[in-house]
Amino acid sequence: MTGLSVLVLGSGGREHALALALARDPAVAAVHVAPGNPGTWAMTPDRGLTARLAGLDPCNGPAVTALARELGADLTVVGPEAPLVAGVADQLRAGGLACFGPSAAAARLEGSKSFAKQVMAAAGVPTADFRRCDTLDEVAAALDQFGPPHVVKQDGLAAGKGVAVTSDRDEALAHARDRLPVVVEEYLDGPEVSLFAITDGATAVPLPPAQDFKRARDGDQGPNTGGLGAYCPLPWAPAGLVSQTMERVVAPTLAEMARRGTPFAGLLYVGLALTARGLRVVEFNARFGDPETAAILPLLDTGLGTVLLAAATGRLDRLGPLSWKPGFCVTVVVADRGYPDRPLIGGPIREQTPVGLIFHPGDQVHVVHAGTALDAQGGLTAAGGRVLGVVGRGPDLAQARQRAYAAADRIDFPGGRCRRDIAQRAAEGLIPPVERL
Repeated sequence: MTGLSVLVLGSGGREHALALALARDPAVAAVHVAPGNPGTWAMTPDRGLTARLAGLDPCNGPAVTALARELGADLTVVGPEAPLVAGVADQLRAGGLACFGPSAAAARLEGSKSFAKQVMAAAGVPTADFRRCDTLDEVAAALDQFGPPHVVKQDGLAAGKGVAVTSDRDEALAHARDRLPVVVEEYLDGPEVSLFAITDGATAVPLPPAQDFKRARDGDQGPNTGGLGAYCPLPWAPAGLVSQTMERVVAPTLAEMARRGTPFAGLLYVGLALTARGLRVVEFNARFGDPETAAILPLLDTGLGTVLLAAATGRLDRLGPLSWKPGFCVTVVVADRGYPDRPLIGGPIREQTPVGLIFHPGDQVHVVHAGTALDAQGGLTAAGGRVLGVVGRGPDLAQARQRAYAAADRIDFPGGRCRRDIAQRAAEGLIPPVERL
């Protein structure tokens, strides 16, 4: 497989993290990212590795297919959810090109919360009780049925910002008002976990569980976001978490999708709550999650390109177990001060010391670009939302966390902010043990 050329589709932090991981695979000769971002454009060529800027709409299937052909890509990795739901993976495969990412029909697991719930019910997957609501009267009845805390989810794609969790009934109704149809769920207690499974539709391989931080402010306060930090692995994770999730969630879900004639091949993101009543699924996503990807992939020792190509070509069963490096990773997201309610555009980003973090990643610390742009003079600026992900790696969680925050504090971005408690409770051993799965 020497000389593998990979096209990564997308422009966010997830795609930058994927590109960096692909670049570490000795079997990969070239990495192209389209449209990309300043972080991917600045990737230093090594063994012929490149990053590519392309004026490309990721949801334009014919344009993506033409670019993959032009580049001679052996594999295209579709990063964001919108192109998957739009059927870009289908168009690539119809053109005879290998693609990592589910079909539009299978991507409905993320594209529609109510569809995902229907699949879980049919597959016997444990999840929260729910009601799909098309009117505010239905929402009100469901809120009263389940009681507080109220959980209201936009049924379709919402870029990680379509969920409200609140004890205020009026706030829950207001969230639903402009987002109908919605799904109203019972509240799930207990710590949340993200588990990724790479699958070709039949065989599935798990990645180590991670935990992300959705709320905007320290102490899990404020509105939901797309994620402001993550860490991996989880020192407090109960024994059997991965095997139980694969057996009780991933395998039956894949079987049900295949039974429906829409097999799921790609990355199945399982959001879990480890409740007092046992393991429950909070949500499915159909792609790598951000910011967990930035915390998980630096620990992967097996070549990522090799794994993703095997999944894309139905040969995942021929791979042995994945190999992982020792230690921990912590990702701290630097967002603009208005995120998620009023994202701010613009504002320079610099480094307080010439350590080269922003464009030149190292083994212990590196920076993933998510919402950055270049000004007319070539200077780095914020493009709004989640701007940078600062990743620290260390032999233990405390060291990884210290490195991530020390690096984040060396970035001069007056318009930015970050949570100061990412992985803190886990590093201090304050997450209570889970009694049952």
